[in-house]
Amino acid sequence: CSDTTEWDGRYVMATNYDYSKELLGWALGREIPFLYASSASVYGGSGVFKEERQHERPLNLYAFSKFQFDQYVRRILPGARSPVVGLRYFNVYGPREAHKGEQASLAYKLHCQLLETGTLCLFEGSDGYGPGEQLRDFVWVGDAVAAALWLLEHREHSGIFNVGSGRSQTFNELARAVIAYHGRGEIEYVPFPEELRGVYQSHTRADIASLRKAGYDAPFLTVEEAVPRYLDWLQGV
Repeated sequence: CSDTTEWDGRYVMATNYDYSKELLGWALGREIPFLYASSASVYGGSGVFKEERQHERPLNLYAFSKFQFDQYVRRILPGARSPVVGLRYFNVYGPREAHKGEQASLAYKLHCQLLETGTLCLFEGSDGYGPGEQLRDFVWVGDAVAAALWLLEHREHSGIFNVGSGRSQTFNELARAVIAYHGRGEIEYVPFPEELRGVYQSHTRADIASLRKAGYDAPFLTVEEAVPRYLDWLQGV
């Protein structure tokens, strides 16, 4: 369950925590490498995005379920005889995400909005940020996959690793990249949802020092570099 607005605690924990424990136990019993998706949402209101307990402050049930499984992994790692790797993904975007509906990336949603209405909708200011100036670490799916495959191949590494670009870019920058690709479109700022106040991450930026220290040295594309690739794919170019 990747829905950050789901408040059925039993459902979220059964799906994201209990079932993950079952899968991990099965893999450990057969000494099979286990790579799983954690989430940058575990940092919540923290301003530091480093894989350390003191920086983890989940703000919703989805984030809490991911946080709890990460803690479980940390407890069992010393006795694990096969690799266990948590990939703490930031805002991943790219091909084959349309089925995710409301949980699809902002890049995909803005592209669809432009085609349908010519207008790209972003939130007004919040938490001291101006309209559309909220910041995210947007990471191209190709880069996320490359990092995962590298960790699968380098089985000497276990632990939790941030998978992000290591930079922050604004929603406005993302919207402008979509507009630049199509050569048209306007940005409209809509009221910030009341239900998200206090439980919304207005800024994320992956600290990828652990990934780099492990030996992964490939670059991560910027929004300006990756959005055209994505929209080419969506347009069938």
